[in-house]
Amino acid sequence: MKKSENNNYLDKIPVQNPKHTWDKNDKDEVTIYIENTGVFNRAAQKLLKKPKVTNIHLEGLGNFIWPLIDGERSIYDIGLLVKEEYGEEAEPLFPRLVTYMKTLESYDFITFK
Repeated sequence: MKKSENNNYLDKIPVQNPKHTWDKNDKDEVTIYIENTGVFNRAAQKLLKKPKVTNIHLEGLGNFIWPLIDGERSIYDIGLLVKEEYGEEAEPLFPRLVTYMKTLESYDFITFK
């Protein structure tokens, strides 16, 4: 399979942020737990009854992709596994996957090696 024009990005290795924990339920749905820390968050928790931990529920392909982010596989490698599992349903695979990884990075859910 030929790599797209995002070659450099596809070679990156995503790593889950160790500050966030996660688990998978019996339906293979992933939930990421984000602890709300800092002065502003503590004030919001006391004054506005905001939660100490925010639960982020992934959907669709995200439930399959998240556990594959192990600090060893590149984005390209993850894409091959997604293609194997979902076939044409995942297309256009690599542009979508790169966008998804950029989104995860922007929310500080992952970093790259």
